[in-house]
Amino acid sequence: MTIPNASIDRTHPQEIKLFIPKNYLIKMKKAIFSLALASLSAFAANAQKSEDIKAIKSMCGCYEVDFKFHEVFTKEGNEPSENYHSKALEWAEVIEETKDKLVLQHILLSDDDGSEAIIKHWRQDWEYQNTNLYLYDKDDTWKLKQLDKNAVKGQWTQKVYQVDDSPRYQGTATWIHADGRHFWESVTDSPLPRREHTKRDDYNVMQRGNRHEITSYGWLHDQDNVKINRTEAGDEIIAYEKGVNRYVKVDDAKCAKAKTFWNAEKDFWAEIRKEWDVVMKANPNFSLAKVVEGRPLFVHFMALAKTKDVAGAKAVIAKFVKK
Repeated sequence: MTIPNASIDRTHPQEIKLFIPKNYLIKMKKAIFSLALASLSAFAANAQKSEDIKAIKSMCGCYEVDFKFHEVFTKEGNEPSENYHSKALEWAEVIEETKDKLVLQHILLSDDDGSEAIIKHWRQDWEYQNTNLYLYDKDDTWKLKQLDKNAVKGQWTQKVYQVDDSPRYQGTATWIHADGRHFWESVTDSPLPRREHTKRDDYNVMQRGNRHEITSYGWLHDQDNVKINRTEAGDEIIAYEKGVNRYVKVDDAKCAKAKTFWNAEKDFWAEIRKEWDVVMKANPNFSLAKVVEGRPLFVHFMALAKTKDVAGAKAVIAKFVKK
């Protein structure tokens, strides 16, 4: 390494001293410190990311789920909606994984009416430092928002999809691992939940306050939701809602039927995910029709999934998408 302006003291034959300019020593120390700091930062980021992935994967397995929703405040003059309470078994597994993405599929086993039903339920994709966010506006319309890469450094985007793999809502935040707790939380807008979208017409946007927390018994989906009527004039708050969904881990054997169900249909749905990716990349802003030929999208897919009719499914998606 060449040292600028270095000199050798030869006044004493037995001692040869190398004199290095002070400003160069300072620069060298700063460079070494910066390199060490960058190494420590990279190590900390990798350790954080590993903890994040561990937490996300902790939501997989077989769970007894208790779904509870309760309106805690309503617009003056309105009566609160009835409390919602439902129980089911739910199976979740990782169906896709890369270094920056995890895809979890949920399968619901329900017997609320006394007859067992197995349903392809919601899907959640987790993407690391993602900069493309589809935000829900209103009236089944989504708009793409580009995020600055510095704003999402270390964050994970959770992308939630409906039973037919159409988009639902997306939010980005940092997983927190502190004081023995592991949680992620964000606030984002979404369509009405399935439990209300055919029963309510006084609001058209649910602002979701989502917290996913890994617990000793499994995990908790804690929600603080705001029901909003969105018009050109602005947002009117109709009600606030508290949601508590507890996922209690049980033996995987209890979800054997769900795993069998998913194994029979997973190849079909892999093709459907690809098709939605194509549609969303081609349409930064798009809307979905509520019904086509008298049926909502998920009803069309219930039959198409059984027959594995991928071509038919793609044709149906094209009919629902409004550019």
